[in-house]
Amino acid sequence: MTMHRTTRIKITELNPHLMCVLCGGYFIDATTIIECLHSFCKMCIVRYLETSKYCPICDVPVHKTKPLLNIRSDKTLQDIVYKLVPGLFKNEMKRRRDFYAAHPSVDATTRSNEDRGEVADEDKRIITDDEIISLSIEFFDHNKAKKTGVAEDKQSKEQVNNKRYLQCPAAMTIMHLRKFLRSKMDIPCTYQVEVMYEDEPLKDYYTLMDVAYIYTWRRNGPLPLKYRVRPSCKKLKMSHPQQEGQNSTGRSAESDSASDKACSPAGVPSTSSLPSPGTPVQSPHFPHISKPVNGASTSAPAPTRPFPFGNKPRKASLNGSSLSSGLA
Repeated sequence: MTMHRTTRIKITELNPHLMCVLCGGYFIDATTIIECLHSFCKMCIVRYLETSKYCPICDVPVHKTKPLLNIRSDKTLQDIVYKLVPGLFKNEMKRRRDFYAAHPSVDATTRSNEDRGEVADEDKRIITDDEIISLSIEFFDHNKAKKTGVAEDKQSKEQVNNKRYLQCPAAMTIMHLRKFLRSKMDIPCTYQVEVMYEDEPLKDYYTLMDVAYIYTWRRNGPLPLKYRVRPSCKKLKMSHPQQEGQNSTGRSAESDSASDKACSPAGVPSTSSLPSPGTPVQSPHFPHISKPVNGASTSAPAPTRPFPFGNKPRKASLNGSSLSSGLA
């Protein structure tokens, strides 16, 4: 099985696509020439076309007499620049407010709010790395999601009771959130924890800022996340059920992440304890999945010891061959 490693691209690698060749800075009011689709800052290209009628990059003629008619504002490109470059939008808005404050004679009434620098990050849906994001996390029950005919008010009450609310930095990754859940819920390493948005699992390297951008979170409430717990073992070999000494002879298990073997979060903000969802508790070490998981029941009676695999092995004879049993 081939593992695909994902590498995050540095902002310096994208600079050639985000910077104006005329001023050497990031695009401000990005404007594109419709003949060749090269983009520049609006102020830079307007000043350049006063003395030249050709594109500064490819020398394509813009227009013989009125080149300003063949340039268009590129809002999409500008939004990408603002979201990729930390602090650029905030600094630009402050610069515009300072300009109009220092030049009261300039009429700004005909300008838009963004031109006057009166647009906040929240209105533009721009998130910074050091921003604190409010999120909600709840247990994802696939069976409950399929049930119909239940009163909406009962469903809403159950959802409110099962939800927990956190405040985390926007730069925190999904991997850190999984480690936090594993620690708070006391989930063994033989089980896999998945964080989801609606019914789609999220990648470990996603940050909360990535999730907010990918799923167009509009700040109209906490970022809604869910989690589910599944066994991470690949194979479970069982001896014949009618033979004496029936027990598990082998179990191949792998943790959901190499970093989860320690079962402790790293760099996660401290918060209130996160209790298990309101499902019947039948296992002392794994209270939140008392219902069948992937068709296999997990609500068997609790053994006398929490982890029977640590007991001394016992030899038994099976069809004339020696067999090692995992339970005393």
